[in-house]
Amino acid sequence: MNVQLIAYTQLSDSFKKQIQSDIQFEYNERAAIALTAIRTCYSPNPPSEILSLEGNKYFGNKATDGKSGTEADRLFRHITGSGHSSTLEHLNYTFAIEGVSRALMGQLTRHRHLSFSIQSQRYVRFGSEDRSGGFAYVTPPSVEKNKDVVVNYNDFGDTETVGEIYETLMKRLQSGYDDLRKGGVTAEDCRSILPNAATTNIVLTGNLRTLLEFYNKRKPGKGAQYEITELAEGIKSKIIEVDEWLTAYFEEK
Repeated sequence: MNVQLIAYTQLSDSFKKQIQSDIQFEYNERAAIALTAIRTCYSPNPPSEILSLEGNKYFGNKATDGKSGTEADRLFRHITGSGHSSTLEHLNYTFAIEGVSRALMGQLTRHRHLSFSIQSQRYVRFGSEDRSGGFAYVTPPSVEKNKDVVVNYNDFGDTETVGEIYETLMKRLQSGYDDLRKGGVTAEDCRSILPNAATTNIVLTGNLRTLLEFYNKRKPGKGAQYEITELAEGIKSKIIEVDEWLTAYFEEK
């Protein structure tokens, strides 16, 4: 699995020029947007002037609740703690997710308010002679763990290991896909025999509130399957790389 953050919400160049003479503090752009959204609900100032008029107060002073960070961090903790997390919906992150199983894709669709663009098994051909070189597949940890376990598969005492069974099945499916294609079956119909283990690539976009809800349901210890837990951790780490101020949000129980 490869997870890369490829885009995220930023202030427009024209807006940054507008506020630059008034700003006397260092700020993270996503935090600045969140502050603007939160204060819009409670401030008499127009949204376009909140950073200029109130930014120094919130980003330039230490938190007054005795916890870490600035007054902006205190405000974020207070607002989200009171359930006003809709203000986080203004922050969006887009990820390139590569080499995950179609089974994981099915699990992802159970989460609302995420946007997907998914590699098509109808238009991308997965024959051995195609540009793809055939379909790749994911091997689950339980298969890997038990790969040397011997299984009797008929009354004559013939045996195979778990690893051999799994790999043989994948090879047979690839061979069947190739043979169907040779027999004139279209790629969009050949995909019917591809397994849940077959890999796919996804571009995923979500707002921060949705991504936090996704992480809370799929993080380690929540009973989720290994692959989607790995994805949840990957998304978390990529967001924190650019927005360290959000670390505490992912650590909440």
